[in-house]
Amino acid sequence: MYRFLLSRQWVILTLLGLVLIPTMIKLGFWQLHRHESRVARNEAVAASLAAPTVPVTELTGKGREPAEEDKFRTVTARGTYDTAHEVVVRHRTGPDRDTIGYFVVTPLVLDDGSAILVNRGWIRADRDLTAFPEVPAPPKGRVGVVGRMMPDETTEASGIKDTKGLPDRQVMLINSHKQAKEVDRPLLGGFIQLVRTSPEPAGKQPAVLPEPDHSGIGPHMAYAVQWWLFTAAVPVGWVVLVRREAKERRTAAAAGAGQPDVVAEPV
Repeated sequence: MYRFLLSRQWVILTLLGLVLIPTMIKLGFWQLHRHESRVARNEAVAASLAAPTVPVTELTGKGREPAEEDKFRTVTARGTYDTAHEVVVRHRTGPDRDTIGYFVVTPLVLDDGSAILVNRGWIRADRDLTAFPEVPAPPKGRVGVVGRMMPDETTEASGIKDTKGLPDRQVMLINSHKQAKEVDRPLLGGFIQLVRTSPEPAGKQPAVLPEPDHSGIGPHMAYAVQWWLFTAAVPVGWVVLVRREAKERRTAAAAGAGQPDVVAEPV
């Protein structure tokens, strides 16, 4: 009755189903692992944000990077801004996650003469991308800053290409090792993503970046379930097609024999 399954068409269809089943199972687990990674990342970010505030020198130092688990932890620092070595970081989105502009990065000189890079926030890009943009001046004199500890940006971690030959004082990545070549003093590893300054500066300042999202989990779990439903649909669909084909062949065989009420085996 089911000898048609040995035909070329049905052999190909069956083999295709056998290939699709493990492939879609793997895709489902891939999305599940992405979901689990996102949940773990959210938990790590939430833990860092909730951790007690500490001086920046407790988490980083000269030639020492902050630990991965300290990313986004709130830190404090006191010093004076070194605007002579201020740079802007190209092609960065603002707080609206859409508009392209610059991050403003200014070294903060600490009491011991070393410095830490501070991402003071975002400004809109001018039409002339070859010139240093107009940057709001930081507060003068000694200030206290509160911000989030961040590791140095790298191409490997961010996917941002470190383009060469940029206009003066423009960079693609915030990286203390690279900036140390330009700043005439030791730099602490990583940088501070500014949250607030004390005393509060007067006048316009770069837009402070929002707290990182640590609540959204994305659609990965839904995609995983979707792939597994597709997996279950393959054998079900195969059975439905086989039964339909068998029924059609029986009907055709019965009609050909002139016995419409008799179910005959297909030849």
